Amino acid sequence: MKTLTADALAAAERYLMLNARLIDRLRYERLMGAGSPDRVLAVLRAYQNADGGFGNALEPDLRGPGSQPEPVEVAFWILDELDAFDDPMVTGACDYLMTITTGDGGVPFVLPSVRATPRAPWWETPDDPPGYLIPTASIAGLLHEHKVAHPWLAPATEFTWAAIEATTEVQPYNARAIVNFLERVPDRERAHREFARLREAILATVALDPDASGEAHFPLDFAPEPGELPLFADEVIEQHLDALIDQQTDDGGWVPNFPMWTPVVAHEWGGFLTVERLKTLKAYGRLTS
Repeated sequence: MKTLTADALAAAERYLMLNARLIDRLRYERLMGAGSPDRVLAVLRAYQNADGGFGNALEPDLRGPGSQPEPVEVAFWILDELDAFDDPMVTGACDYLMTITTGDGGVPFVLPSVRATPRAPWWETPDDPPGYLIPTASIAGLLHEHKVAHPWLAPATEFTWAAIEATTEVQPYNARAIVNFLERVPDRERAHREFARLREAILATVALDPDASGEAHFPLDFAPEPGELPLFADEVIEQHLDALIDQQTDDGGWVPNFPMWTPVVAHEWGGFLTVERLKTLKAYGRLTS
């Protein structure tokens, strides 16, 4: 079993110093026990707009200042790692979600306002976008995990259950959203039943070969920390943790395996993903103490 050595961790820190946004540098400091969560929260607030939503390239591929649904999910994952769901940013974001929720209780993947700003070419939407599992499912799951009470959550939960129960085949990002929800929703019997029904379809989206090329989705993308749902055998997780350590670049970071469409996003995604990879290695006890 491999662990990330002190030298490799120092290289990762240097990579972040040279490439990462301030928020990801501060997240790294907090991850390593040296930083204050208040500093991360202060920087995160700069990404939140007056309407309660998040924008301003918190999700690096959405370069515009205006609020969009997916950056709310990004913000909530950061709040999750800080255990800071009592922060007023959460209520503000949920209030924002209420304003963009469709009649069936979900929020769209992206709003038509995205067309007015620079963004990655895959952020496209019809004029009247429907509710979608991404990001509704993950946002709802995180709110449940942190026991947040807000009027947005019950309809979003029902939307997510209905969308999951209507699902037979999945794409990788949908599959990850489903797993995020099923890991956290309070109705554990229903969650395990739907997981058992969809497990093989979810696994069909996963690259079990650590050397798979292209825009592959690996086990640790679905299980970045130990969870309850038995998606992967222990030996699969161990194999991919070893591979994750080997995938650190000579520069010290971890880099995206999806297209970089403008130069700055390579740095922003690289910094974000390097913190995410270190979080995973820490969660599984693979950082040298």
